[in-house]
Amino acid sequence: MGNSKDASSHNPGRDRLLGYLLGLAGVIIFSGTLPATRLAVASYHPWFITFGRAAIAAAAAAVCLAIMRRRFPRDHLGQLVIVGLTLIFGFPGFMALAMQTVPSSHGGVVLGILPLATALFAALLAGERPSVFFWICGLVGAALITVFALRDSGWDFQAGDLWLLAAGFTAAWGYVVSGKLSHHMPGWEVICWALLLYSPAILGGTLLLWQPGLPAAPLAHNIAFAYLGLFSMFIGFFAWNRGLRLGGMARIGQLQLLQTFFTLAIAAVVLGETITLETIAFAVAVLVVVVAGLRARVGTS
Repeated sequence: MGNSKDASSHNPGRDRLLGYLLGLAGVIIFSGTLPATRLAVASYHPWFITFGRAAIAAAAAAVCLAIMRRRFPRDHLGQLVIVGLTLIFGFPGFMALAMQTVPSSHGGVVLGILPLATALFAALLAGERPSVFFWICGLVGAALITVFALRDSGWDFQAGDLWLLAAGFTAAWGYVVSGKLSHHMPGWEVICWALLLYSPAILGGTLLLWQPGLPAAPLAHNIAFAYLGLFSMFIGFFAWNRGLRLGGMARIGQLQLLQTFFTLAIAAVVLGETITLETIAFAVAVLVVVVAGLRARVGTS
């Protein structure tokens, strides 16, 4: 949790490997978000989940910032506003709305658009210039996931898919802005300040939408709700933002292609959803694309 200016120039290969490992850790944590949301919406309204999970994370963020005695980074206020709108409200809200009508396994597949969206925003906002081969890998991965999604839903595009696409592009925008901020402050600090910045709105929304049945809900639903607050909204970003910083936003974003299949595995274990041999075949194909994409050149302008 020290200074964000690491010594990447001293050993870029080691730092890139660490970026991959941290990015993968973030992906695994985020992979539990859809199944946890699917469980939570069985007891709570999507918008209560959105504000409530943020309230849990904001409390943890306040403790971290107080212990570390950090000063508010006024020069980056505008970027922190975007991080909050996209990652605290936009992505969780759209995703929770989608989970009312589609299975988490289906949602995990549709959110496979994230790597391509992240690379797009990295090119537009962060000055990264992926090679043609990188874009080919991203498009192939997105095509595989699109075919999987359509096959999974009987070749019919569902209303929930629109919410998932909105969630995916919103998250990609937030990830890239967070990654840029990680060049100026530690990655953990980015999400902490964004949460603290919006804490009045978070607290107000949570109280306004409070559901008295929270203590009486099934234990599994409350555990899922706690996971969304502590891991999906908080701890996951510690690893993810640092990974984006060390490995590059477009390249580390490719790891999100694996998130689909981690989500499927978690959904199978936690929710009892079925994983077929065809699903495994798609997983292997996407893995090949990810490995190729990670080896592709990504420059900067």
